[in-house]
This record gives sequence, C-alpha cells and structure tokens, in this order.
Amino acid sequence: MLKSPAGRAVMCLHAGSGSLLGLPGVVGSEPYTMTAMVSKGSEVGFVTRGDFERLVNAEPSLYPGVLQVLAAEVRSARLALCDT
Repeated sequence: MLKSPAGRAVMCLHAGSGSLLGLPGVVGSEPYTMTAMVSKGSEVGFVTRGDFERLVNAEPSLYPGVLQVLAAEVRSARLALCDT
C-alpha cells in the first residue's frame, strides 16, 4: 500500500505467493515507499542489500529477472494511478 502525505491510500496492490517486495528500494538505495501487510499463515523472509548485491554480482543471469520485477511494479503503479 502506498499512502499520500495526508494518509489517503494512493495505491493498493495484492502481492501473491512468491512475491518479491521492496526491490526498487534495494536497487535504488532508497527507502521503499510502500508498506506491506501479511495474512495469517504467511511466510516472510528478509534479504539484506549486501546479500542481494553479492547474489546478483555472482549470478549476472539474474539481472533480466530483476528488470522484469521492476518493470512490473512500474506498470502496476501506472495502472493504479489511472484507476484513481
């Protein structure tokens, strides 16, 4: 969920099983602007920025997938903005 400074929900997306959250913040070295809420029974993992950077540097074949996730988030944000 992304809220405006006034506290109004600007964008609310459903992240399904296997979703990767916060990637734009990690790649951009900035705080992530969205908040996540999990359902009961969910499993959540955390990967540090350092671990993520070591992984993609060791496996450059992961870069296209990273770009796909970032592009999907941009598309979702644009669609959400059009719906408001």
